Amino acid sequence: MDSYKRFSFYIFFVLVAVALLPACSGYKAVTLESKLVIPDTFTHVKDTGNTATSARQFFTDTYLQQLLDTAIKANPDVLSALQRVEVASANLRSQGAYLLPSVNLNANAGLEKYGDYTMNGVGNYDTNFSNNINSDQKIPNPTPDYFLGFRSTWELDIWGKLRERKKAAFTRVLASQSGYRMVVTSLVAQLATSYYQLLALDYELKVIRKNITLQNHALEIVRIQKLGGRATELAVQQFLAQLKRTQSLEYQTLQQITETENMINFLRGRFNGKVDRDTSINILKLPGIVRTGVPSQLLLNRPDIRESELQLKAYNADISAARKAFLPTVNLTAYTGYNAFASALLFNPGSFAYGIIGGLTAPIFNRGQLKADYQRTLAEGQQALYTYQKNILNGYMEVMNTLKGVENFQKYYDQKRQEVDALNNAVSVANDLYLVGRANYLEVITAQRNVLDAELELANTRRNIFINSVNLYRSLGGGWR
Repeated sequence: MDSYKRFSFYIFFVLVAVALLPACSGYKAVTLESKLVIPDTFTHVKDTGNTATSARQFFTDTYLQQLLDTAIKANPDVLSALQRVEVASANLRSQGAYLLPSVNLNANAGLEKYGDYTMNGVGNYDTNFSNNINSDQKIPNPTPDYFLGFRSTWELDIWGKLRERKKAAFTRVLASQSGYRMVVTSLVAQLATSYYQLLALDYELKVIRKNITLQNHALEIVRIQKLGGRATELAVQQFLAQLKRTQSLEYQTLQQITETENMINFLRGRFNGKVDRDTSINILKLPGIVRTGVPSQLLLNRPDIRESELQLKAYNADISAARKAFLPTVNLTAYTGYNAFASALLFNPGSFAYGIIGGLTAPIFNRGQLKADYQRTLAEGQQALYTYQKNILNGYMEVMNTLKGVENFQKYYDQKRQEVDALNNAVSVANDLYLVGRANYLEVITAQRNVLDAELELANTRRNIFINSVNLYRSLGGGWR
């Protein structure tokens, strides 16, 4: 008997070894890592330190701050991003539950008719003639089966497969939180950009209406001169055409203001509403200096880079779990409760029963499916790696472009402002010369058109400075708290 037991254990361990060897071979541990070398500094950009400006210090306009506060609470994209965090958190709780035994309350009732030539049929028939049982223990045929109690199953995580899945789920919770911050940052950038665009359009409308007044005055003068024989109808029509061109720009600008206000309300999660603002963009204080720091700090500040980095870590855990899925699983199944073939005897103390069984399951015919899952997870991990590297490259490019953009547009604005001053003087001189007959009407019209175009371009340049500042703040991982 002892030799039979030893032989049985020998066969058992041989089968376990046969199951383990193919599972462990051919699937080495894989860890996906970025080999992208980040530059130590931003090329041709002066280092400004390593501390980012807070959002409220950066956006000092109180009207913009109020818009941002209301938008964070009601914007559909932000609310959707919050739900993605909830989904990831629920998935983490689900994966964590797999590490614990599952316990279910069972209340079962069944009936089975045994044939005369079955093992249970013959065994039960003979048992009923035994002198060792009483009348309550005789087995009827058909045989009822009642059970009331608890059943439990538990997969022992001896290889760490379930822990890797939980690790992946936890990392994705962190990634979803970074994703939420990325959505908030994008919303702040969109809303601030639209706000500054609106201020620029307000200034453009002011410039256009000022020029309409000047051109109306010039048209009246040339009409009077025509009556006196000092001007021709051609001059009158030229001044009139100039006026109509400027008046058409007024309606175009009004439409742009309407669309921009509607965009701001959309970002705030509203159908309509007044957008409060009372500051001209030309006198509005520029956002504070943003400290860029070294490029590697983008990994800590930019939420999209942080999210893609965490997604890469999650896929590394997925790859490890998919690899360990080839290994055998060890399961424990247990039950305890009352079990009887007669309902009247179900709660009899003699009906109390319990049992436990352990089993080892190794994949054989479903290895092809596991292999496909492993290869798919590996490919998705590679994709996450490329996304991570792309976000790093994109972040570096955005910081470079916006840093130089703020600098160059500021210099461009200074030159354009001097141009506008010179053209305003030219309009005044042209009007004076025209009145004394030393300049023709075309020179007056040209001077008026040039100053209008230059003032509109000045407003656009100022807007571009603000937009580049906002983009710089976003590209450095700014957001809103």
